[in-house]
Amino acid sequence: MNIQRYMTHGVVRVVTDSLRATSGNEKESAFMRAFAKASRAASKKRYAAERHGEHIPPFLIASITSSCNLHCAGCYSRSNNACCDAQPVDQLTAAEWSRIFDEAEELGISFILLAGGEPMMRYDVLKEAAKHSGILFPIFTNGTFLHEKYLDFLDAHRNLLPIISIEGNEAVTDARRGDGVYKKVTQAMQSIRDRGMIFGASVTVTTENIDEVYSDAFLDTLASFGCKAVIYVEYVPVTEESRHLAPTEAEQKRMRKAVRRLRITRRKMVFIAFPGDEKSSGGCVAAGRGFFHINSHGGAEPCPFSPYSDSNVRDTSLREALRSPLFRALQTQGLLQDDHVGGCTLYMHKDEVEAIVRGQ
Repeated sequence: MNIQRYMTHGVVRVVTDSLRATSGNEKESAFMRAFAKASRAASKKRYAAERHGEHIPPFLIASITSSCNLHCAGCYSRSNNACCDAQPVDQLTAAEWSRIFDEAEELGISFILLAGGEPMMRYDVLKEAAKHSGILFPIFTNGTFLHEKYLDFLDAHRNLLPIISIEGNEAVTDARRGDGVYKKVTQAMQSIRDRGMIFGASVTVTTENIDEVYSDAFLDTLASFGCKAVIYVEYVPVTEESRHLAPTEAEQKRMRKAVRRLRITRRKMVFIAFPGDEKSSGGCVAAGRGFFHINSHGGAEPCPFSPYSDSNVRDTSLREALRSPLFRALQTQGLLQDDHVGGCTLYMHKDEVEAIVRGQ
């Protein structure tokens, strides 16, 4: 299949849905129209590179910090020792992230998802991201830092879009994220709405909350707070003990069906599924097929759920990182196309991925 055409079609759908969802909000609509134009220009860059034998994905995930103020149950980042309480040493500086953002824009990358840890703890990096109005930066945040300073900043820079994590109702959210987090999160949502800004929600779908998070009651609650986008992230087991939380194949089909229904019945919101229907995309879109990941220390990884790297952007460019032996091996040896249970085929084949990194 033509993965560039497939991913670009996905970008067009997201932008089109976003334009519709922001209609009636003059400031947001103005930004989305400008971004739609920038997105078309970026697509042309990627197609031009494709004609010369170089594949550029439209998405990059950037974990800009390893620090986090919460201890969420089942957190993949803490399980992989990629997240901690203290301020880690030797993280990429704001200047280094600025260079990465420059290179991404030059390559034609349209979306850079800012993650962590808790990305709101790197205000210096957010200021660099704000300078790139042709890129949309969804900020995957736990929502506890959305006070006046950040709200003023986000209001002035609409290319930075807060995506607030929520697990369902108050009991479910607090059970995973800590007592009182749901109230903090919903208060932040109300503050964003009162300023005439928009935000999205990130929902980790497990076998325990699958019925609720696609329900009209839950989505009505989000809509009442002004939520304009919902990103459903399929749970990836980080230990053998947590594997029961990963949706089964039958539940994955229910999830895809639910998202298709919501895109028709709730057209004032944008719905995105990650990783989505991998059968329609010819397999997993990690390792540079549709996106790749840069960790807080500069390691270029296939995916946040597959934290293996053989190159570092401190020593090389994004373009060269996309050509790394690890990425090329994953794209050509068939691991990305394999069937799997859970949200990440590379997790299910971590032994093989480790062997590739070791050069075996």
